Amino acid sequence: MQETPNKLYTYEDYLKINDDNQYELIGGELILVPAPKTIHQRVKGRLVWFITNFVRNNNLGEVYDAPTDVVLSATEKPQPDILFISANRLNIITEDNIKGAPDLVVEILSPSTASRDKVEKSRLYYKYGVKEYWIVDPDAGIVQVFAPGEKKWILHEAYRGDEILESPLLSGLQINLKEVFL
Repeated sequence: MQETPNKLYTYEDYLKINDDNQYELIGGELILVPAPKTIHQRVKGRLVWFITNFVRNNNLGEVYDAPTDVVLSATEKPQPDILFISANRLNIITEDNIKGAPDLVVEILSPSTASRDKVEKSRLYYKYGVKEYWIVDPDAGIVQVFAPGEKKWILHEAYRGDEILESPLLSGLQINLKEVFL
């Protein structure tokens, strides 16, 4: 697909794309998302496994991983690496996408996405009401867990690869990060 400079793209434009690439739509900008490196995929797979098992065992809702479209507005359609939707909000799940903000979003940093994950997407998730946001740095072996404050995210805790991650949103979830950052 040929991208047009300064064109404001919408979700409808995105649906007309006829190629096999992955795209996000952030602020009306169509962003090509390259395939992640294997370390990214390994860390994501392990986190999905831990979160999904906890959520299923406690009947808390649904967990999805990328690529899953999250439609926040006509010009905002990120594809979080991992997302959780609580049982009382399952109505935002459609056959084609998620229509609204997930309760938990996890983004795993890659060299090509780190800046956008930390700034634009972080602001977007806060604006649309995500209740908890994790930024995972697989190279450093660190997970930062953020909760919404009055005007911006507040760092709940930063965890190193030898610590036990605990989620304020998913009470009782404990992830031994040694098993994630092997």
